[in-house]
Amino acid sequence: MSEILRIARRELAAFFGSPVAYIFIGAFLAVCLFVFFWVDAFFARNIADARPLFEWMPILLVFLCAALTMRLWSEERRSGTIENLMTLPVATPKLVLGKFLAALGLVAVALALTLPLPVTVSLLGPLDWGPIVGAYLATLLLAAAYLAIGLFVSSRTDNPIVALIGSALVCILFYLIGSPALTSLVGHNGGEILRLIGSGSRFESITRGVIDLRDLYYYLSLVGAFLALTVYSLERLRWAEPQANPRHHHRWMLVTGLAVANLIAANLWLQGVTQARADLTQGRLYTLSEATQTYLDQLQEPLLIRGYFSAQTHPLLAPLVPQLRDLLKEYEIAGKGKVRVEIVDPQDSPELEREAGELYGIHPVAFQTANKYQAAVVNSYFDILVKYGDQYETLNFQDLIDLKVRSETDLDVRLRNPEYDLTRTIKKVLYGYRGGGDLFSSLTKPLHFTGFVSASDTLPEPLPALRKDLESVLSDLARDSSGRFSFAFKDPAAGDGSVAKQIREDYGFEPLVVSLLDPTPFYFYMVLQSGDQSFPIPLPESLDRAGLSRAIEAGIKRFAPGVLRTLALYKPASMPNPYGAPGGGDYSLLQQSLEENFRIQETDLESGQVPAEADLLMVLAPENLDEKQQFAVDQFLMQGGTVLLAASSFQVDLSGGTIGAHKAPTGLESWLEHQGLTLGESLVLDPQNTPFPIPVQRDVGGFVVQEIQTLDYPYFPDVRGDGLAQDSGITSNLGQITMNWSSPIEVDREKNAGRHLVELIRSSDSAWTSDSENMQPDFDAHGDIGFPRGDDRGRKLLAVSIEGRFDSPFAGKPSPLLPKADADAKDTDGKAKDADAETDQESETDADAEAKKPVISGVVESSPESARLILIGSSSFLSDTAISLANEATQTRYLKPVELVQNAVDWSLEDRGLLSLRGRGQFSRMLDPMGQQTRLFWESLNYLLALAGLALVYWIHRRARRRRESAYAAILHDGGARA
Repeated sequence: MSEILRIARRELAAFFGSPVAYIFIGAFLAVCLFVFFWVDAFFARNIADARPLFEWMPILLVFLCAALTMRLWSEERRSGTIENLMTLPVATPKLVLGKFLAALGLVAVALALTLPLPVTVSLLGPLDWGPIVGAYLATLLLAAAYLAIGLFVSSRTDNPIVALIGSALVCILFYLIGSPALTSLVGHNGGEILRLIGSGSRFESITRGVIDLRDLYYYLSLVGAFLALTVYSLERLRWAEPQANPRHHHRWMLVTGLAVANLIAANLWLQGVTQARADLTQGRLYTLSEATQTYLDQLQEPLLIRGYFSAQTHPLLAPLVPQLRDLLKEYEIAGKGKVRVEIVDPQDSPELEREAGELYGIHPVAFQTANKYQAAVVNSYFDILVKYGDQYETLNFQDLIDLKVRSETDLDVRLRNPEYDLTRTIKKVLYGYRGGGDLFSSLTKPLHFTGFVSASDTLPEPLPALRKDLESVLSDLARDSSGRFSFAFKDPAAGDGSVAKQIREDYGFEPLVVSLLDPTPFYFYMVLQSGDQSFPIPLPESLDRAGLSRAIEAGIKRFAPGVLRTLALYKPASMPNPYGAPGGGDYSLLQQSLEENFRIQETDLESGQVPAEADLLMVLAPENLDEKQQFAVDQFLMQGGTVLLAASSFQVDLSGGTIGAHKAPTGLESWLEHQGLTLGESLVLDPQNTPFPIPVQRDVGGFVVQEIQTLDYPYFPDVRGDGLAQDSGITSNLGQITMNWSSPIEVDREKNAGRHLVELIRSSDSAWTSDSENMQPDFDAHGDIGFPRGDDRGRKLLAVSIEGRFDSPFAGKPSPLLPKADADAKDTDGKAKDADAETDQESETDADAEAKKPVISGVVESSPESARLILIGSSSFLSDTAISLANEATQTRYLKPVELVQNAVDWSLEDRGLLSLRGRGQFSRMLDPMGQQTRLFWESLNYLLALAGLALVYWIHRRARRRRESAYAAILHDGGARA
C-alpha cells in the first residue's frame, strides 16, 4: 500500500506542479457555479436543495475525467517513459492504482471546493443533508468509474487526443444507455435492464439520499473491471513477442476475463437483495414508516395493490415506474402475507384492460411526445388500484407526481409523496370497509349509552313514541354488539334532582321546552361513554326512528378508530374569481383533498343544527351568519365537538384586474369574544413575505399601463421556523406556509385560563396591521414594500387552537330554534287580522304542515373538556385563487394550506397516523424570503469562495512543496557533512 500511495503522491505533485490541476479545478468550479445560478436559476427555482449542483454531474464529469486521464498513460507511451515504468520493481496493478487514486484525489479536491454551495442553501432554507451526502458519494463513485474508463482508453493509445475522444465516447455511452431517450423505446422490461446498466440512472438513485448496496457495487464493479482491463493492457506491453509464451499470455487473458465477468455477474446476483440500503433523508422519506405499518397491521382481509403501467409511456414518467414498483414490493413485505402486489400492462391483456375500465374506471391517458423525427401521441396507463373487500380507490398520474416548471420546455417530474399517497388510500379503503360492516368490530373498549329522558307521561308529543323507538333501537344494537354495548335510562326530574344537577355540571344540559308558549320543562338527552371519554348525541332533526338510528350509529363511530370520519363543511355558495365572474366553489381543491381521507357533508347551518353524523365542523369564510347559524356552531362545540373556523374581517376582491377589499362581518364576532378570542378588524402586513404575481400600474409618458409582476407583497406573510408551533402536530411538520390576507387574532388570557391554548401560527416580529381597503401597492410613495409601515410592530397571531371547557353565550336564553309567538298575527280580540285566513288554512300545503312539526330544542350551556376550537385568521389562503397564485409563483403544486387543514382535522379527530407522512413532498422545502440585494450577495459570495478555495489549494501545495524541498536539502546537507 505504501508503494501505491507513493505513486499517487508523485502523480498529484505532478498535477499541482503544472497548471493542469488549477485549470481542471477552476473550470470545474466555473461550470458548477454557472449551472447552479444561471442554467438552473437557483433563486428563481425557490427550492431549498442542491439538486442543480449535481444534476449535470453525469455529463460534466464525462469531459472533465476524460481530460484528466487522457495523458496519464498515452503520454507515457508517446514519450517512451512507459518502458522505464515497466522495468521498475513495482507491480503493474500498483502503478495503475497509484495513478487512479491520484486522479480521484484531484476530483475529490474539486468537489470539496463546491461545499460552500450546499452550506449556502442550508443558510437560506430547510436543507435536507441526506441527499447532499448521497449526491457527493454518487459523484465520487461516478467519477471513479469514468476515471477507470479513461485510464483503460489512455493505456490503449499513445495519442492523448485519441484518448480524450475515446474516453468521452465510452463514458457517454454508459450514460446514454439508461437515459429516457433510449429506455422509452423498449418498454418497461427492456427499459429497466437499460437503467440497470446506465451510469446516470444509478447516479440519480443515490442522489435521492438512498444508499443502496446494488448501486454502490455497480460503480465498484465498473471501476474494478476497467482497472483490470488497464492492467492487462499494460501487461501486454511487457510481452516482447506475442507468441513467445502463449500459455502465459492465455493465462493472463483468462484471469482478466474471469475477473471482469465475475465483477459484472455479481450485479445480477445482487438485484435480488432489496433490503441492503440506508435511507439518509430527513424523516426517512424512502422507507416505510411506523404509521404505514400500523395501518397494514389492521388488515383482516387480503389487500390488493395493482399497478397499471404501460410499456410505452411518456419519457418523463418512465423512470418513476421502477421507484413505484420497489415501493410496492416493500408494502408487500411489510404486509406479512396480507398484501398482494401486481404490476400489469393492460395493453398486453384485453381482459385486464376491459376490467380496469368497466370496474374501476381506469382508462389510458393520451400523452403527447416528440422526438427528433416526429411528434406522436401515446395512450398510456399510469395508475394504481388499491382494493380491500368491496372498497377500492384508484390513483392516477396526477395523484402521484409533482411537477416543477423550469421553462416552457423544461419540466422536472418526480414522485410527489408516494408513501403518503398509498397509505392514505389504504386507510380510506380500510376504514370504508369497516364502516360498512360490523359497527362494533373496531371498538377497543365497551360502550355505554345513557338516556337522560323524562318519563313518557311528562313528554310532549311526539316524544313518547320517540322514546319507544329509542328503546327499540338500543335493544337491537345491544343484541348485535356481542356484549360491547349497553344502555340505561335516567329521569333527571325524579328523586332529589341530583341527576339533573350532575348533567348540568358535566354536560351543560338544561331542561327542554317545546315552545315559548308552552314552557313545560322536560329532558331528552343522550350520551355515549367509553372509559373516561363521553360524547353527547344531539337529538335528530327528523324526530323518527331512522333519525335516531343514524345519530346513535354516528356517535358509536366516533369511538371506533377504524371508521371513516365525516366532516360537516360550511362554505360560501359562490365567490368571485379573478376575472369578476362567479367562481362557484372557490374551495374545490381543499374539498377534493379532504374527500381523499374523509366523508364531506356540506351544510348551510340554516336549520340551526349541524348534521348528526358530523365528527368535525369546518366553517370557511362566514359572512353575516344569523342567530340560528351561530347557534348551530355554538351547540356543536358545546356537545364536545371540534370547530375549525377560517375567517377574516375583510373580503378580498380581485375582479377588474386590481386588488381591493371591503370589511365583511362574519356574524361570529360576539360569539368569539365570549370564548376569549377577537378577530381584528384589520389585515396583517409582514416584510417577511412571499412574492406573488400581482397587477401593478405604471405611468409611461402620461399613459397608465397595467401589467402583472412578481413582487414582494406584505399582505402574504411567509411563516416558518419559530412562527410555527413545534409542540403541536398541526404545524410541527409543516415547514412553511403563506397566510394570504390574514386578520390578527387577540386572545383574552383570563377567559382562556384553564384551557390548553396553542398559538399555532405567528408572523415575524416586524409585522404590522392596516385597516385600509386599498390593497394595491404604491412603490413610488412607499418604496420597495409598496405600503406605509404601521406603528404597531410586533408578532401577530394568525392561528390558534384551544381545547377545554367552553361556556355558551346562549346560556340562560331560550333556544333560537323554538317557534316565537307572532304578536301581530292576531288583533286584541283574538280574531285574525287577515280576512282570508280561513281560506288560507284550507289551502294549507304539505310543506306548511311539515313546517309546523314541533321543534325540540334546548341549550347546552357548557362543553366537556374534549371540546376544541381552532381559529385561523384567514379564509382566502385556502381558496383556489390563492393556491393557483402560489402555484404560478413557485411553478409547482403549492399545497401547504391544504396540508395545514388536513393536519388540523387529523389532530382533532385523534387520527394522527398520517401527520408524520404529510408534507414530505419533493418540492415542499422552500427558500426563505429574500430581496434582490440578498440574492446578489449570496451569489457573489460563492464566486469569491470558489476563488478563495482555489487560492487555498495553491497555497497548501506551495507550502507542502517547500517542506519537501527543505527536507531534501537537510538530507543532502547531512550527507555532505558526513562525507
